[in-house]
Amino acid sequence: MMQLRPARPEDQAAIMALIDAVYHEYGDRLCLENADRDLLDIDVHYVKAGGAFVVLDDAGCVRGTHAVLPEATRARIGVFRRLYLEAALRGGPWGAQLMQWAIDWARAHSIYRVEFWSDTRFTRAHAFFARFGCQRDGRIRSMDDGCMPYQEYFFFLNL
Repeated sequence: MMQLRPARPEDQAAIMALIDAVYHEYGDRLCLENADRDLLDIDVHYVKAGGAFVVLDDAGCVRGTHAVLPEATRARIGVFRRLYLEAALRGGPWGAQLMQWAIDWARAHSIYRVEFWSDTRFTRAHAFFARFGCQRDGRIRSMDDGCMPYQEYFFFLNL
């Protein structure tokens, strides 16, 4: 039976393996030295920073993740991070439940707008975001903090 629950320290390896598997779909890999170093201590980077990080737990197996943080420099703005789902579960209800969890968390914490960046290669995810009302404003940024250069689109959702 699958359930959303807060990430625990013992989930770290499984979380990293899931995200690395998604990256491999695009010819990339996890880069713990830079872009993905937050995964080395989820408690510090998310929970102690005032946010939350959940996993989709399937009888002890991590099959999805999502995180939300309050924006450090702007009141009542949140940031979505780390929405990943095993390929076999995409297109079903679990991605929507992960996204709805983050929206509900943001609202419960008086966040009126969430923002996030998404790799330009994640086209299926971008269509998914649009179904939730997330919008792009045209910004694209080039990143070189991963194992290979990549670009990201900016998204926002007014709650």
